[in-house]
Amino acid sequence: MPVDLLHPSPEAEARTHKLKRLVQSPNSFFMDIKCPGCFQITTVFSHAQTVVLCGSCNVMLCQPTGGRARLTEGCSYRKKVD
Repeated sequence: MPVDLLHPSPEAEARTHKLKRLVQSPNSFFMDIKCPGCFQITTVFSHAQTVVLCGSCNVMLCQPTGGRARLTEGCSYRKKVD
C-alpha cells in the first residue's frame, strides 16, 4: 500500500512526535478559560505547572498533571488564536 510522505493526512500528522512532523510545531498552546462561578475569562498555558485560580473569586480553574493541565469540572475553554 503506497503512502504519500509529502502530503500526510492531518490525523497522521497530529499523532506523530512534534519534532518528526513535516513542519515542526509544538503541542502546547494558550487558552482562555471561563470561570464557572463569575464568568471571568483567564488566559492559561495548556501545560501549566501550577494551580491556576480565578482572579476574582479564587476558584481553582485548572490543576497540573504530568503533561497538560486538567480543567476543573464546569470550566469551558477555547484555544487562543494569534
